[in-house]
Amino acid sequence: MSKDIINVDNLQVWFPVRRGFVESLTSKEQRWVKAVDGVSFNIKEREIFCLVGESGCGKTTTGKAILRLVEPTGGNVKYGGEGLTAQQVKEAMEKAISKKLLTKQEAEACLSSGCVEVTKLPKDKMKLLRQKMQMIFQDPYESLNPKQSIYDIVAEPLVVNNLGQNEADREKRVEKALDDAGLRPPKHFMWRYPHEVSGGQRQRVGIAGALVLQPQFLVADEPVSMLDVSIRSEILKLMLDLREKRGLTYLFITHDLSVAYVFSDRIGIMYLGKIVELGPTEEVIKGPRHPYTKALISVVPKPDPRLKTEKIILKGERPDPAHIPPGCRFHPRCPYAMDRCKTEEPEPMYVSQEHWVSCWLVTGEGKAQ
Repeated sequence: MSKDIINVDNLQVWFPVRRGFVESLTSKEQRWVKAVDGVSFNIKEREIFCLVGESGCGKTTTGKAILRLVEPTGGNVKYGGEGLTAQQVKEAMEKAISKKLLTKQEAEACLSSGCVEVTKLPKDKMKLLRQKMQMIFQDPYESLNPKQSIYDIVAEPLVVNNLGQNEADREKRVEKALDDAGLRPPKHFMWRYPHEVSGGQRQRVGIAGALVLQPQFLVADEPVSMLDVSIRSEILKLMLDLREKRGLTYLFITHDLSVAYVFSDRIGIMYLGKIVELGPTEEVIKGPRHPYTKALISVVPKPDPRLKTEKIILKGERPDPAHIPPGCRFHPRCPYAMDRCKTEEPEPMYVSQEHWVSCWLVTGEGKAQ
C-alpha cells in the first residue's frame, strides 16, 4: 500500500478584514475572510489528487498553504516524502519545541512517523524542504519574468538554493529539465526570452522551473486553463508522463470537471472554504451525492445529445467568505435545503469505503475521520 506523501488535517487560512477608522472605534471584534476553513485530505505517493470548485472557493489558497507560500492560520500539514535528512528533521523539531510551536510529545510523534510537520517547520528548514515541494502556476504570461532568458528563469531555483557545482553543471541540469518538459532540443530554447515562445511553450518553461530541483510533490494550479484547447491535452499528457518517469505526486487544482475526470485518481469538491465531497474520481463523477457536486456535473457539456440531462441552475450568489452563513454553508443556494441545514453544520459521512459527503440528505455508513 502506498504511503501518504501529503496529509492535511483541519487546515485553516483566515485573512483579517481591514477596518475603517469609524469601524475600528465602534467595533472591537476582528472579522475574518475564511478562505480555507477546516480542510482535510491526504495524497498518496504517485497519486493525482484534484481539488475542484468555482472561483473563490479556496482551492488555490489551499495549495499555497501546503507549500507555506501563504501562512496557515491553523491545522496541520505533514509531508512524508524524501526531503530532509533524519538529523535535519530532528534539528527542526528541536527548534520548533524551543519556540513553543510544538510540544515534545507532538515532535516525538512526528519523528516516529517519519513525517515532517510542514506548518511548524522553521523557515530555514522550510527552504530545504521546498526543494521537494514545488508549484506550477496558472498564468504562463504573468509567472515568467520577461527580462530574463529561459535559462535564467529555470536556473534561478538552483541559484537560490546554491545547487550545482559550477555554471556548467547548472546548465546541464537546466537542459535536462527543459528536455523533460518537452522543449527539445533544449539549447534551441535556453537563450530565448518568454515573448519569443508560444503560450504552450511558456507553460512548459514553468514546468521545467518546477522540475529542476527534482521535487517529489507538485501543486499544479490550473496549469491548462490559460491555454488553447489544442494544447491542453499535450500538457496533461506531459504531466502524466512525468509522473511515470520521475515518480511525481500531484495536487491538481482546476474548475473544469471534465479535465479532473480524465486526469485525476481522486477528487475533492470545494465550496466556500470546505471540501463537501471527496472520493475516487470515477465514483464521484458518476455517482455524485452532494447537491453542489450534482449541480457542477449537470452543466458540463456532453458531446452526445442523447446523454444530455437536465441542468441544475443554482440560484443566488455565493456567500461572502467574511460572512459565512450558519449551518451548512451551501444551504442558501441548495434546492433541497431543510430547516436543519440552516442551523447545524453536517459532518462528513462515508457512503462507501473511500467516498464521503458532508450533507444532511445523505445517510452514510459512518463518520469520516
